[in-house]
Amino acid sequence: MIALLLLLFSPAAKAHDFWVQPDDFRCPSFYRLMVGHGPDRQVSPIPARRIVRSETIDGIAVLETDNKAQSHLPAPRFNDYLRAEGLMPALELRQRTQRMQTDGSEIYSRHAKAILQSAKPAQIGMILEIVPEADPYSLPDGAALPVRLYFRGLPLPGAQIKLTDLGRDDVPFATGLTDPQGRARFTMPRRGAWLLSTVWTEALAPERETDFETFFSSLSFGFDKAGPPPVKC
Repeated sequence: MIALLLLLFSPAAKAHDFWVQPDDFRCPSFYRLMVGHGPDRQVSPIPARRIVRSETIDGIAVLETDNKAQSHLPAPRFNDYLRAEGLMPALELRQRTQRMQTDGSEIYSRHAKAILQSAKPAQIGMILEIVPEADPYSLPDGAALPVRLYFRGLPLPGAQIKLTDLGRDDVPFATGLTDPQGRARFTMPRRGAWLLSTVWTEALAPERETDFETFFSSLSFGFDKAGPPPVKC
């Protein structure tokens, strides 16, 4: 099981970036669960009872939560959120059903993983999952990293994926949209710590308390200055 450091305190403004942060991507001694970006970055206040999966699989640290959390936003903020995250099917549904002036609500879950330098990228069965199609640690500096996004086990087209430099995370380093096969490519320097993140949502039945179920997914990895990765920790 992953030894996570969770601090419980009053949360600040809601933030969507959420990831597993090892103290060392070579051979970590602990992991932090982080949320937010820029000045709002903090250790996640999520209660431990909401964590439904916490494990390491061949050098991939995995954490997933339940979908018990809810978010309710005024109509303008909810519409802006859908646009910012590239959730166009949800926005088009609100337009089609004439609900653009109606407050929006969702239940949501988090699905995060970190790839250590000794790991090989693999699909591990998360409901929304970013999977590198090449080992980011083996690519030369400046080469493009191909990734594929899966939702419920199938490639997901038309989703926005953000690449963020965790050392300078006020704004994304790059943003891409998955193609019809669920693929995107990102070019970045071979140094520092990086985060790939995405969001997807599904409309719920009209009789449900909330309008959508939303899934947040992230993949973190990082390069260290200490030399080549260890064969085994």
